[in-house]
Amino acid sequence: WAYDIGYGGLDHILNSNANVNVLVLDTEVYSNTGGQSSKATPRGAMAKFATAGKQTKKKDLVALAIAGKNAYVAQVSLGANNLQCIKAFKEAEAFDGPSLIVAYSPCVNHGFDMSETTTEMRKAVECGYWSLLRFNPRENKLSIDSVSDFEKYDNFLDGESRFSAIKELKGEEAEKLLEESKNDAKARLEFLKKLI
Repeated sequence: WAYDIGYGGLDHILNSNANVNVLVLDTEVYSNTGGQSSKATPRGAMAKFATAGKQTKKKDLVALAIAGKNAYVAQVSLGANNLQCIKAFKEAEAFDGPSLIVAYSPCVNHGFDMSETTTEMRKAVECGYWSLLRFNPRENKLSIDSVSDFEKYDNFLDGESRFSAIKELKGEEAEKLLEESKNDAKARLEFLKKLI
């Protein structure tokens, strides 16, 4: 909802003076409709209505929120770093104004053994697929709380069928699409560093 039909309302709140805390559980698909592709779906991921892999990059909800320089914004992954996650929640609660926390939330549509969710969350952060960060507009400070080893990116993608299945279907075309996905992640991180 936050990336698509609800974005107008979310943007309104984040650029107001309302002391509202918003938590987005980012599954990267429309989970309530069986895993349909959405603006939250990253490039290269297979989902309903994107069976050959989504051709466009993921909407950067966090960068849009930070660019407004009005709301506290954090990106977290509980399984990767629970202390960073707790710190972000405390900071959001203490912030006198709107706050947004976007939490990486793997779901069955990602195509891995869900008993390994914590491990998968950690892998997503380690390879740079998902960055941990906090932004406080009062201090105009962005804290990037994770280190990205993009050498591990391909292994992460290979571990989830939403990415690996398109290699079997599309071969070389899929390889190019997934390389673009890695470049999207790198560019997103560099862009965030330049926002401040």
